[in-house]
Amino acid sequence: MLCDRIKRNCYVETDLTFLVNISNIIGHSQDIYQNLEVVLEDLCKFLDAQYSMIAIVDRNDDKIMISAAYGLTKEEKNRGVYKIGEGIIGEVVQTEKAIIINDISKSKRFLNKTGVTSDSSGPMAFLCVPLVIRNEITATLSIHKAHNGMTDFSAEIKFLNIVGTLIAKNVSIRRKQIEEVDELRKENRLLRGERIYKPDNIIGNSSSMNDLYRLIEKVAPTNSSIMIRGESGVGKELIAEAIHNASGRSSKPFIKVNCSALPESLIESELFGHEKGSFTGANLSHTGRFEMANGGTIFLDEIGDIPISIQVKLLRVLQQRQIERVGGNKTIDIDVRIITATNRNLEEMIKQNLFREDFYYRINVFPIYVPALRERAADIPILTDHFIAKLNKINGTNVKRITGSALDMLMMYSWPGNIRELENVIERAMVLSTDCVIHSYNLPPTLQTGMSSNTINKGTLKNALEQVEKQMLIDSLIEMRGNITKSAEQLGITRRIMGLLIARYKIQVKNYKHLSNEQN
Repeated sequence: MLCDRIKRNCYVETDLTFLVNISNIIGHSQDIYQNLEVVLEDLCKFLDAQYSMIAIVDRNDDKIMISAAYGLTKEEKNRGVYKIGEGIIGEVVQTEKAIIINDISKSKRFLNKTGVTSDSSGPMAFLCVPLVIRNEITATLSIHKAHNGMTDFSAEIKFLNIVGTLIAKNVSIRRKQIEEVDELRKENRLLRGERIYKPDNIIGNSSSMNDLYRLIEKVAPTNSSIMIRGESGVGKELIAEAIHNASGRSSKPFIKVNCSALPESLIESELFGHEKGSFTGANLSHTGRFEMANGGTIFLDEIGDIPISIQVKLLRVLQQRQIERVGGNKTIDIDVRIITATNRNLEEMIKQNLFREDFYYRINVFPIYVPALRERAADIPILTDHFIAKLNKINGTNVKRITGSALDMLMMYSWPGNIRELENVIERAMVLSTDCVIHSYNLPPTLQTGMSSNTINKGTLKNALEQVEKQMLIDSLIEMRGNITKSAEQLGITRRIMGLLIARYKIQVKNYKHLSNEQN
């Protein structure tokens, strides 16, 4: 019994040593592609496997392709392209569940597109697990393992899941690089035959932004009502302005209204105007925003905060293109294009009778979704350069550049406050810079990493995992703005467990609830 215990402890120690080495490789990664190849090679040696590979999901083309591998030739890697649902890899992506094939030679589900063969006289098993980050499957991690009649691969699957968790963020970055390169190729092909529209007031060259530009180009010449959806801070007002500037109304007024900033008692007067003496304090007649926008465009931001009573009157404007001033009896014809924006769930508000369904369908003729900054991370470098140049002019500073390590930190952060938060971070860093360069130590503590702050963990694996667990809790609370229930759902645990972990790590949830107001 003592010998078995010593042997088991040796296995555990070996497992932990391997995981720590993998963590260090990833943490010090300068070349994502090369380091993934190193990790896969070490993984094969540790699990006594012949081949290992990472297949990345490309959502642009609905395909899965091998990005990094060990034991495969370049030709074999290039042959490994799957549709979602095709083969074992495609099935893992579709179901988001691990799959084990004990003997690939006897499985019709295993397509063997790469054409790999085994030198072993025994069967070859194939084990594949999904890599998930932020509730989205980004890739799969798999191995080919020759064996002599093994039937239980649960330990290998558990280990692959742990390694997959460690490398998921690196794989996510690699996936974005692949998608961006693919999109650039498409754009180059388009450039040979047609002009690509890009608004002057918007910064970004990522694939998701180019898709957005194409939508703007299509809808701008029309008079259709548009609803712009997206998180707070993504630049919905800039999108509305770009639509107006690209339309036939560009020479006419573009009037912006923040509906959440107007008191309910004054919102009707602000939108439709009022006549002199129509209420206490109305000493003069007042022209409303719709009249000001006549011939042009009116942008109603935060439309979800409009009271039901005003929604009824706006519905009439949309249907008849007529308004009446408060206290007046004269009908005024208007020619106005209406663009609305919101970061709220209007569909849920309709169910709760907080938003009129008929009004919703009137303003939602052409919906446009603006991607969050974390969905267009490839734009962070160009946005950073733009903000440096802009803030140099405003503040009279002379910051010339940002270091590579600082830029890497910006690329890895989740940006719950989106572009608005990025601009604030850059401005703060520029103020703290003493040599006209933004360094990693100039960035806020929430963006700091172990390498940038020279605080790489040298403790036990248990301590390291506790730190990771705590950070995951904090990241989720930031994203869900302090909502414990939603954070628990996102992390796949119960609210009770979430509460116990918050108490264990002494996390102050109230510190993250205020983000809701600051970012709106």
